Amino acid sequence: MTCTIIVGGFFGDEGKGKIVAHIAHQDRPTIISRGGVGPNAGHTVIVGDKEYGVRMVPSGFLYPDARLMIGTGVLVDPRVFKHEVEMLGVGDRIFIDSRCSIIDEEHIARDKSSDHLAKTIGSTGSGCGPANSDRVLRTARQAKDLPELSRYLTDVPMELNTAIKRGENVLLEGTQGFGISLYYGTYPFVTSKDTSASQIAADNGVGPTRIDDVVVVFKAYPTRVGEGPFLTEMDRSVSDRLGIQEFGTVTHRQRRIGQWDGDMARYSAMINGCTQVAITGIDRVDKDCFGVTEYEKLSRKAREFLKMAEDDIGYPITLISTGPEVSQIIDIRERR
Repeated sequence: MTCTIIVGGFFGDEGKGKIVAHIAHQDRPTIISRGGVGPNAGHTVIVGDKEYGVRMVPSGFLYPDARLMIGTGVLVDPRVFKHEVEMLGVGDRIFIDSRCSIIDEEHIARDKSSDHLAKTIGSTGSGCGPANSDRVLRTARQAKDLPELSRYLTDVPMELNTAIKRGENVLLEGTQGFGISLYYGTYPFVTSKDTSASQIAADNGVGPTRIDDVVVVFKAYPTRVGEGPFLTEMDRSVSDRLGIQEFGTVTHRQRRIGQWDGDMARYSAMINGCTQVAITGIDRVDKDCFGVTEYEKLSRKAREFLKMAEDDIGYPITLISTGPEVSQIIDIRERR
């Protein structure tokens, strides 16, 4: 039985939602808990012809037997939370730590009206930066202060650590990506807190000795939304010719596309304490790999890319996404 953290290794949008959903169905965790910043991060999960974009509910919600939680360190927008709970029908199995800070309307207004945040940094306008600022200043409201959230409140660290002590499987789900960590990213073009695996553990109140695995998710062609350095960025005309066009889950802004960055991947894996790697978008490397579910059926071109990436990262690639749908994945974790 394990406690596993799943985080993004580049600038976000790596496909963490799909990886979480897959691992959840395979490993059958009793709890899936979200860490990270808050509703400024969207996770997209595609099952068949249905596409779900979630900003508050853990993307492992597709696994029906897990309780879903939002860790102490996460900002909660009660409006977004309520909408998603109703849309997904998870009201009977989702919980919020009572100490989560709340995003109020005035935080959103401050976010959108700030030239520095909205224009220079490229904020999503979801109020997270101002809300985290108020949290540091000790003026933010907490989830326990809102009567409408009372039915969802719990002590998330207690729930998680009790489950771990019982020998149950637990998933801790990160948001954003390493490249926009407040501490390790391309400051000042970053989010309002750290996004590394250590932070996701802290957000949920799980100590470092309780973590068994850290899965770092990398995209074959990294992407970035908003402003900031992007050393391997392609010209838009090049990515268009490759047929790569993507849009952010939260902002719907067109994502910037880059080539594989081995140096960044290696550094990200080091700081995140990576134990295994998920690579998404291998079908972008070779279209013939789209939808493949067996490693032996990958093309030579795809295998050569994976070998290069694994050498760069320094840790084993055990999950390979071959398309956007949850079932389009190769899982070789048991072989390693």
